[in-house]
Amino acid sequence: MTAPARTRTSADLIRAEEPVLAHNYHPLPVVVARAEGVWVEDVEGRRYLDMLAGYSALNFGHRHPALIEAAHRQLDRLTLTSRAFHHDRLAGFAARLAGLTGQDMVLPMNTGAEAVESGIKVARKWAYEVKGVPADRATIVVAAENFHGRTTTIVGFSTDESARSGFGPFTPGFRIVPYNDLAALEAAVDETTAAVLIEPIQGEAGVVIPDDGYLTGVRELTRSAGCLFVADEIQSGLGRTGRTLAVEHESVVPDVVLLGKALGGGIVPASAVVAGREVLGVLRPGEHGSTFGGNPLAAAVGTAVVELLETGEFQRRAADLGAVLRDGLTALVGRGVVGFRSRGLWAGVDIDPAIGTGREVGERLMREGVLVKDTHGSTIRLAPPLTITADELRSALGALEKVLV
Repeated sequence: MTAPARTRTSADLIRAEEPVLAHNYHPLPVVVARAEGVWVEDVEGRRYLDMLAGYSALNFGHRHPALIEAAHRQLDRLTLTSRAFHHDRLAGFAARLAGLTGQDMVLPMNTGAEAVESGIKVARKWAYEVKGVPADRATIVVAAENFHGRTTTIVGFSTDESARSGFGPFTPGFRIVPYNDLAALEAAVDETTAAVLIEPIQGEAGVVIPDDGYLTGVRELTRSAGCLFVADEIQSGLGRTGRTLAVEHESVVPDVVLLGKALGGGIVPASAVVAGREVLGVLRPGEHGSTFGGNPLAAAVGTAVVELLETGEFQRRAADLGAVLRDGLTALVGRGVVGFRSRGLWAGVDIDPAIGTGREVGERLMREGVLVKDTHGSTIRLAPPLTITADELRSALGALEKVLV
């Protein structure tokens, strides 16, 4: 008689990764096998509350019914054509996304880093053709402590040495200024500036929120200097902060908005550059492209994502539950929490270093059935799916309180 196959444990599967996977991540020791809504389950059947939501890629939770249905319908029809041909889902997706963001046109891509790279190319092309910057002289101003992706161009203007070290030489043409410093930004902008590229809220840096008026100042400065304001809303956008876009907290409309993560509904990679016609209109056939960008499956899921956001329900949930999150964290200040920054359902929480590093706190929370991700030092990030309930959110905060003792 053949012995039954042994079920592989989490420890088995983690060990199996070691010899065959590049070691570019250091994940928590949990092996997820199933998920639904805000809950995930490991191979042993243990359940965890997901308080990271795939860095905002899962804003609508795991396997949201409307998004799964859209994906299933499209899987039965058509998944890929490349952009060598038209397909019947692209125009509707682009029109709905442009309308949601108050822009004219969409350049569909796949990953967030691709959206950023595409935004850089478009800004430079616009600078040469519209602004009149001399060839190969265009500059882009960025903020210190930024996180825009992992390509060689993008890490070249990072101030995080772990992202930069060993990957040079880097692409020239970028000027780095302190975040939340309008005077420094103004000093860096000149006649060669194509764009100012910033995150309205810096996520990887620990959910760093600029002073009131900063985004308005960036908008006014770029307009007066005749350059583009490019807002990277890949993490902050699509409902996370209680608005469709984080720039809306100051009623600012950038020239270019970069989207990703939640745009794919946690099902497919999908990203986009959305902008006015005078900006994206500089691209001509053959100058930029992507085999998978705007594919039928991504367009179908992306359209369903836009439909969810058009109701305003998820933005309201993020705003309302953001108050619960803020109140719960306020109660922990001085009791293991040194400070925090939050907007909507997004928070960077600074833990007293005497209690542990962010990684150590994340491991303790995992043992309590809550998944978070650390960032620099003793900071953890909280970004649950927008479908979380107030009770589930309070449960996660209770677990945090418990591990801070």
